[in-house]
Amino acid sequence: MRRLSYLLAISAMILSTALIPASASASRGHRACVSVQPEAGFYEGGRVGSEVLTVPDSRCRTISVSHIKDPANPSDRCQTFLLGFYPLVDGSLTYTEPVTACGRRQTVLARNVPDGTEYIVLYNVDYLEQRIQFRVHH
Repeated sequence: MRRLSYLLAISAMILSTALIPASASASRGHRACVSVQPEAGFYEGGRVGSEVLTVPDSRCRTISVSHIKDPANPSDRCQTFLLGFYPLVDGSLTYTEPVTACGRRQTVLARNVPDGTEYIVLYNVDYLEQRIQFRVHH
């Protein structure tokens, strides 16, 4: 009887161990939104553009910004953002409408964005040397 109990316990342990990696690997392909703090890429015409970002493979279908602040003026927690999507159409990016975002709260800039989409985040500047800190969730 001890031998049967021992075999059943080992079988149960093997079966439960075999199920854990399967469920873990299934959840890896469906991650939640990823948060990044992009580097500035360029300044042009009153806007700063970020480095090129790529939407990762995830369940997340939105691109949003949060944690907005101006390090030179800590009380300034709002800015106007928009996105520029690749590929270039007629030599230019495809842009979203500008949206004002404030503080720590996530503000959605685009919806239904497919995995692998390349884009840049742009924000309006209030003065020439302004560099806003913010997080992008995609």
